[in-house]
Amino acid sequence: MLKVHYFFDPMCGWCYAASSLVEVLANMQAFEILYHPGGMIPKRAIEPSFRQHILQADKRITEMTKVPFGDNYIARVKGPEEYVVDSLLPTQAMIAGEKMGIDRHTMLVAMQKAHYQEGKHLHEPEVLAELAVSLGLDKAEWEKTMAQSDNAMKSEITQSRQLMSQMQVSGFPTFILEKDVTWMPLSHSAFYGKPTEWKAYLSNLL
Repeated sequence: MLKVHYFFDPMCGWCYAASSLVEVLANMQAFEILYHPGGMIPKRAIEPSFRQHILQADKRITEMTKVPFGDNYIARVKGPEEYVVDSLLPTQAMIAGEKMGIDRHTMLVAMQKAHYQEGKHLHEPEVLAELAVSLGLDKAEWEKTMAQSDNAMKSEITQSRQLMSQMQVSGFPTFILEKDVTWMPLSHSAFYGKPTEWKAYLSNLL
């Protein structure tokens, strides 16, 4: 089995755009995905000027990849209320979910759908708890596991950033194949919205 190092952030729009590519990797038995969360945005409110940048980027993403951005999400970004984004708590949720038997791919897809399609507030612990329950997890056990996963989240992000520096990774998403003691960046950009062609590209690497 070949390892693919996936550098990502749950609040990265282009990582959401790459969700179909990650899906292909997750379903190919020849590959193992190693998730490296980057901690892109510690919890903060996004200023109105940058919200416009987000909306413009999202429009471009849809044009290139056909991934949908839901009305509730768009209204939240455009709206008058404070728009808070946090990469850390969703990353912690991925770790907690894995401890409770939900693989990282499943948790990431669920969070991306909740954020980018349903406009839910993933910086709120209660929203993540509801998401965990929808995946079949016990709420009380979830809250306990989340509390125990804070240090693991911080450690993973630190390790990811060290690895990014070592591999000269400059942005998200980035896929790097580990094969025969070599590291090879995968040219995913040409395959946005083209999962079939992406699968053929990956198959040729085996």
